[in-house]
Amino acid sequence: MPVELTLSLHANIADIPAAEWDACGDGHPFTSHAFLLSLEESGCTGARTGWAPQHLVLRDPAGEILAVVPAYAKAHSYGEYVFDHGWARAFEAAGGDYYPKFQVAVPFSPVPGARLLVREGTDLPLAALGDALAQATEALKLSSCHVTFCTRPEWDALGESGWLQRLGTQFHWTNENYAGFDDFLAALSSRKRKAIRRERRDAASTGLTFRALRGREITPAHWRLFHKFYRSTTDRKWGSAYLTARFWPLMGERLGDRVVLMVAERNGQPVAGALNLMGRDALYGRNWGTLEEAPFLHFELCYYQALDFAIAHGLKRVEAGAQGEHKIQRGYLPVPTYSAHLIAHPGLRRAVADALVRERRAVETEMEELAALSPFRHDTAEA
Repeated sequence: MPVELTLSLHANIADIPAAEWDACGDGHPFTSHAFLLSLEESGCTGARTGWAPQHLVLRDPAGEILAVVPAYAKAHSYGEYVFDHGWARAFEAAGGDYYPKFQVAVPFSPVPGARLLVREGTDLPLAALGDALAQATEALKLSSCHVTFCTRPEWDALGESGWLQRLGTQFHWTNENYAGFDDFLAALSSRKRKAIRRERRDAASTGLTFRALRGREITPAHWRLFHKFYRSTTDRKWGSAYLTARFWPLMGERLGDRVVLMVAERNGQPVAGALNLMGRDALYGRNWGTLEEAPFLHFELCYYQALDFAIAHGLKRVEAGAQGEHKIQRGYLPVPTYSAHLIAHPGLRRAVADALVRERRAVETEMEELAALSPFRHDTAEA
């Protein structure tokens, strides 16, 4: 007989023991108990911000946690980076209520990784978690469920269970066992190699110095400054900030050496910063900002410093966040990202399914075209 599992939803991740949560999944920093708790305790997520936690837990008959899912009842579609505003508008124009919806995601972080977190050694199929999400969506009377930036195996399993599948694109850098940054440059075409050297030289010529700080090296003063950097970016681009000043030190204290802050300093005073989190085999670039303008500062702080760090620490990848075809010329190549969507209303489901077929074809074609722009040498004649 199949084992009967117990499903529960939790409005506070603090109600779930950290060790039990972190025993599920693969140790990804963005789905760690520490990261998600920091978001909740700092006021970034919660009913007030439209990210009401409804974390899903599956237990066996003995009460042991077998799987967890970071999930939220959403009152809007902001902070997700997989855009469904058009779906919402169409459904509401037809008289439906798209919000609230169920969102399985890392808030404000377009970072791919496992979303259906199963305890190691447990043979629980991913489809069982998909069924649990469908049950929770119905119980909460939500219009739909969206699992964003998930893994390919999760995407496949949910697709086989009838979820709609969506493709996206990001740009990631791969460490081919480079001995140093010059070793990476040697793999590029001559023109691209010279361009990057010029950008790094021009960034340094302004008198700025660059440092990578980790863990305890990052002080409360650094975090206060970094929040100013972050707000300088959000105020300029979007006009609103998802993350509060309280979030940074909470997250930094709990994640310790997994937090890497690249800073640009002038006369010993930080004037710009870029936040990264370190996983088992990758460096994940997130937020950045600056209080002054300098040539190629963004590229140096967010991309080249990250590559230096990844090479020095033997990390396999650098994932630099959403969007940005300009990353290709700096060694970050296109890779697919995945999301799966469960929509209750038959009419909306049919319309979205048809649109996603066309969108997937367009994304696949675009990725092929972008890959052709690779800056890496094709033969030794380009050296």
